[in-house]
Amino acid sequence: MYTPAKLSIKSWAEEDRPREKLLLKGKHSLSDAELLAIIIGAGNTENSAVELSRQILAAVHNDLFELGRKPLDFLMQFKGIGEAKAISIAAALELGRRRTIAESKPQDGIISCKAAFEIISPILSDLPYEEFWIICLKRNNRFISKHKISTGGVSGTVVDMKIVFNIAIKELASGIILCHNHPSGNLNPSEQDIRLTKQAVEAGKLFDITIVDHIIIAHNNFYSFTENNNMYF
Repeated sequence: MYTPAKLSIKSWAEEDRPREKLLLKGKHSLSDAELLAIIIGAGNTENSAVELSRQILAAVHNDLFELGRKPLDFLMQFKGIGEAKAISIAAALELGRRRTIAESKPQDGIISCKAAFEIISPILSDLPYEEFWIICLKRNNRFISKHKISTGGVSGTVVDMKIVFNIAIKELASGIILCHNHPSGNLNPSEQDIRLTKQAVEAGKLFDITIVDHIIIAHNNFYSFTENNNMYF
């Protein structure tokens, strides 16, 4: 049985040499498909690594957030992507997500609804299930810390106010921002979201802790209760 010899990278067609392009022009010069091609290393008998990467990205409408949400089985449906390559792609996307989380602290420390979104979005935006977090603030709305409260399913998660305010009190927070995601992509708050916000506002009055906002994350966008004048109960 004839097995074709493996070509060196210098023998590839120009479009198949993203590694050389990175060395010559820098990482910022590469497209998403070219960066993905470096991760997978090689294509298949019909498509180059770059073309295969374009096919993968096209299947998620070139949305890296959506690609990060996909299971390994999704990647392995493409010819040339086995378990090892699928794991490499998933690991690279997760590493990128964690880097974004590490960098997601407001420069001036003051939290607005947009700043809250930027802090919490890398954590929640591509999750296929709901999580609930809080951001603790000083009296001047300066950032203290962020904390996960609960993890749930695709349609909701249970939030225990005792845990929420126990953390806020330990952090000596004057205010908190409630944050959770909608994996469906629907930005509109549910009746449960509204009830929970009202419950938190009332409980906060007992501890002199202000509920500054409730942010709902839906992929790359967000809904702010404060911006939409829904914090008045």
